[in-house]
Amino acid sequence: MPENAPAHAEPCLAHLRRIGAHNATRLREAAGVLADHISADGLVFTAGAGHSLAAVMETFYRAGGLAAVRPLYHPDLLPLHGAVPSTRTERRTGLAEEIITEAGFRGGTDVLVVFSNSGVNPYPVELAITARKAGSQVIAFTSPAASAEAPKRAGTTLAEQADIVLDTLVPGGDASYPAESPVTAPLSSLANVFLWNMLLVELHNTAGQRDLALPVWRSSNTVGGDEANAANLENYGKRVPGLL
Repeated sequence: MPENAPAHAEPCLAHLRRIGAHNATRLREAAGVLADHISADGLVFTAGAGHSLAAVMETFYRAGGLAAVRPLYHPDLLPLHGAVPSTRTERRTGLAEEIITEAGFRGGTDVLVVFSNSGVNPYPVELAITARKAGSQVIAFTSPAASAEAPKRAGTTLAEQADIVLDTLVPGGDASYPAESPVTAPLSSLANVFLWNMLLVELHNTAGQRDLALPVWRSSNTVGGDEANAANLENYGKRVPGLL
């Protein structure tokens, strides 16, 4: 690291390296699950609330990203539509089942990915419970360490309800700087995007081993990009609201 690098650059990079190594086996397991569902023409439903919606955005209609993604979204969960109300909404019991049911989630055929740093509020927890009751597998991007420090408003946690936990290793409260008494520099968004990208890499490798043609997006800002994306739009456009 150059001597004039920002003070927190190396600790952030070290954290990403640590979670990459820590989750190596589970990333391969998660990639296998996604490959199973994609090969059966299932969808990967992705969900989160508050700032975890930044990770959901990263999964959807992204150059180099997976086309078989159906994001779950409700405007009341987004802080840009009201910061304090979004927190109340995430704590609302019953909303998760309502949203996932209305989205046409197919138990057993579709798979659910949930992003939630603490994983203690009713919305992410009940999403996982509803999907598993329907017969589907759940992959969680969460921090059991953060869950341990947070009030369990759902009586259980996302990590406890998921089939595969990709641990972000983010401490309770999310802040990471200064190290001795953290008050700023949250890590969860960085960790989520990094682990999602690592999952896409593992999925690419798994698909190659299975001779599975993955539906991925090309950048529409490259020559031939729109033409390359036409098949994905044809296949998923009617099943994924927001694509067309």
